[in-house]
Amino acid sequence: MMSYEIDPKGVTLTPEQVRSRRLRNIAIALVVGALVILFYAVTIVKLGPGVLKPPI
Repeated sequence: MMSYEIDPKGVTLTPEQVRSRRLRNIAIALVVGALVILFYAVTIVKLGPGVLKPPI
């Protein structure tokens, strides 16, 4: 059976790993933002031009 010790401070990342994680988070945020804009645009297009005119 393998035994190992758990560091009480948790995982310590190297500066390169911190930079890589930051860039990955920025990329994910950009993709999610682009999807939100895409879904919004598709919804407006599918609803048609009447969605912008409120009923009287």
